[in-house]
Amino acid sequence: MDVTRTFDLLPYQLHHYPQPDCLAAKVNGTWQKYSTQDVQDYANQVSLGLLKLGIRKEDKVAIISFNRPEWVLVDFGIQQIGAISVPMYPTITEEDYRYIFSDAEVKAVFVSDASLYNRVVAATQGMQEIKEIYTFDEVKGAANWKEVLKLGEGGDVESLEPLKAAVKPDDVLTIIYTSGTTGNPKGVMLTHNNLISNVKGTLPYVPVDQRHRALSFLPLCHVFERMLLYLYFRIGVSIYYAESIEKVADNLKEVKPHLFTTVPRLLEKVYDKIVATGMELTGVKRKLFFWALELGLNYDTQKDQGWWYNKQLDLANKIIFSKWREALGGNIRVIVSGGAALQPRLARVFWSANIRVMEGYGLTETSPVIAVNRYEPENNMIGTVGLAIDGVEIKIAEDGEILTRGPHVMKGYYKKPELTKEVIDKDGWFHTGDIGEMIDGKYLKITDRKKEMFKTSGGKYVAPQPIENKLKESVVIEQVMIVGDGRKYASALIVPSFMGLQDWANHKGIKYTTDEEMIKHPEVIAKYKRELEKANEGLAQYETVKKFALIPKLWTVESGELTPTLKVKRKIITANYKDVIESLY
Repeated sequence: MDVTRTFDLLPYQLHHYPQPDCLAAKVNGTWQKYSTQDVQDYANQVSLGLLKLGIRKEDKVAIISFNRPEWVLVDFGIQQIGAISVPMYPTITEEDYRYIFSDAEVKAVFVSDASLYNRVVAATQGMQEIKEIYTFDEVKGAANWKEVLKLGEGGDVESLEPLKAAVKPDDVLTIIYTSGTTGNPKGVMLTHNNLISNVKGTLPYVPVDQRHRALSFLPLCHVFERMLLYLYFRIGVSIYYAESIEKVADNLKEVKPHLFTTVPRLLEKVYDKIVATGMELTGVKRKLFFWALELGLNYDTQKDQGWWYNKQLDLANKIIFSKWREALGGNIRVIVSGGAALQPRLARVFWSANIRVMEGYGLTETSPVIAVNRYEPENNMIGTVGLAIDGVEIKIAEDGEILTRGPHVMKGYYKKPELTKEVIDKDGWFHTGDIGEMIDGKYLKITDRKKEMFKTSGGKYVAPQPIENKLKESVVIEQVMIVGDGRKYASALIVPSFMGLQDWANHKGIKYTTDEEMIKHPEVIAKYKRELEKANEGLAQYETVKKFALIPKLWTVESGELTPTLKVKRKIITANYKDVIESLY
């Protein structure tokens, strides 16, 4: 049975390894499980229900919800009739919702709960095209998604077959709007073949099978987790949805998953928590903890460090790192990291603790994976994003930009042919906007974003990302943005990790008052000065950060200073902190 469209994955799993817990989520304190057969049955009901509502091939249906099985059931139901799903972040603004509904000509919307329902009602005011807004939770006065199921109940499932047959691999499966750091979001058109080629290209490198479980918490509206969803279906991995980001630690202990995907920020938080715990230890226990940590920080996947190092590492794994693995449920075989650069020290420490991290790289426009580090240590180079996956070509342009070509490259930006031409050249190469290099001729290393590099008044180019990533290795730094375009030198806007700062202050016997007061405390300022000096080591003279300002407020998606994928909106932050930046010069 060949899988050429994403909905082919349902009969594929049903035939090869039907699962009793294909999908699972916690409802009122218990894990509610859906078998593969349940998923297929519900998807069919959704398809039949949507047809009764007048939804046809190529019509757009929006899904706005945190991860839950209903998201997946509706997604498959939309696909089977050739309609196109438009997934959106639950955290974006009403203006963005309104823009996307209108641009994509959305006909129906599925939302998770009351608060999203109210926001979408406000955003769709006066929009005649939207037939109905359905909620997954029971919401007073709102249509519930079960009404769609009811419409499809008892319908002729066989009548779906010609509609499925009419869906071609090159048809658009989904339009994912990427909120850039400037301007309106762009709709990325991804076909069935785009996603399936990515599933097939990554398949040989996944060290799990139908006996294993995954915990899912990265947003399904983001292409990374969406592709993984289809990959899990292809392999037969059971998917358990975390209750919320706050509950991930608890859910790991309950589900005992064998893998999960994450963004580096979450691994940083896990690591910071571990170090904070180590700080609280005393005597021999404390010495042992930091001895193990030091061993971990020196780990290298590409180098055997000899008998004595390996012996010590074995001991560290028995007495210290085993507790880390327990905290992740005790079964973790692999963690896949993407979405941003992973600090090499995190990869080293987790690998040393027998928690293998596969760091990868890609964009929404590339479905998403271009390259990924492998599970075997000899094919995993820390500090890079790994090797190209099967069927994907990578080329470094003369100016250092990473180009890629293959079946993973999007069909184009919805209604924006000119913009599409700007990023996909006549030879089919997609221009990523990232700067990189090939290490040993095969490992891809990202060095910066093309558009984010700036020039000092001395005419030198500064790449901010590597400096920001270096600074973020500090347990007392949460967010950072390097500035200095057209100025004599580079400076930093730093948002402290107030939890880390509190731990440090307690450790130093400094009375912690308020966040606002603490960032003015002479000893705190001196601490950040030392962190800056540490980050400046190894940088060229013109790159070194000369001054910094501590910012008392976290940058968020809601404040408009971060994109939904948590990238800093440099222009907005620069405007918001104009006076602060001026004071640094």
